[in-house]
Amino acid sequence: MSADLESDSVAILMSTFNGALYLHDQLESLLHQTHADWVLYWRDDGSSDATLNIMTEFAAGAGQGRCVQVPGPPRNLGPAASFHLLLRFVATNLEPNTVVAFADQDDVWLPNKLRRGWAALSKTKYDLPLIYCARQILVGPGLNRIGESTLDLRHSGFPSSLIQNVATGCTVMLNGPAVRLVAASEPPAVTMHDWWCYLIVTAGGGRLLHDQEPVILYRQHAGNLMGAPVSLLNRGAAALWRGPRPFMSTLRQNVAALLAQPQLLTDQACGLVVRLDETLRSGVLCRLRAIWTPAFVRQTWIETVVFRYWFIFY
Repeated sequence: MSADLESDSVAILMSTFNGALYLHDQLESLLHQTHADWVLYWRDDGSSDATLNIMTEFAAGAGQGRCVQVPGPPRNLGPAASFHLLLRFVATNLEPNTVVAFADQDDVWLPNKLRRGWAALSKTKYDLPLIYCARQILVGPGLNRIGESTLDLRHSGFPSSLIQNVATGCTVMLNGPAVRLVAASEPPAVTMHDWWCYLIVTAGGGRLLHDQEPVILYRQHAGNLMGAPVSLLNRGAAALWRGPRPFMSTLRQNVAALLAQPQLLTDQACGLVVRLDETLRSGVLCRLRAIWTPAFVRQTWIETVVFRYWFIFY
């Protein structure tokens, strides 16, 4: 069964921070969206460059009537907390089934970006929490093409979402039930907003919708908070360089955060989180048994092998 969304409107959320170098390009790409029913909700996270001036000029000019600065603490919160604040504002102040789209300050959206996401979300029954994501065209600082991101989702949903994020935040869109679910949650400080959305939506019985069509130019530059590895080899090398301790610390904090909010989870997810928490407090033999939990795997076999070794011994 499917049902159309009650409104065509999309709330675009943007957290800015010293983004003056590339911000004009992103704002211009919003104006060229074929899905024109959108409003940009933004907050600045403590910029010291011309970012605030650019946003103010946009709100008074081309973005007049569709650019809203969200009130909040003037201090730097970091991207995860800043986006969560924006999401809670939308959940509290807008229509219950407003669709949300995350926007980074340094990318360029392709014209059909919003239309494709809204169409995908509108085809599915809207009382189910849904998170949409898509591929990206990877470009350099001057928008020169590097390649395309991969979106090889052999494994998605919960509990795979506990150990790997596959929803790239700059493409993520959420339907109304997903917005309300995420807004009602308390994410751990270590987890980025896109990963937490993917995790809590799938643990709460929602679905991931993935689009194989690239929808943005994902700019790779020295100031990226999170970049996109061009190849599986690069992704694996980056994970090995970071090592097991940050990964396992994040896993433990994600488990603890879910454990503290059982009312947001399905019964099945809640039971699995309880067992996983007990396992992480136990010895090697108990962990050996736990790694065979169905779907408790990463996207490729080699990533899964590394994960299982770390899970057992760290």
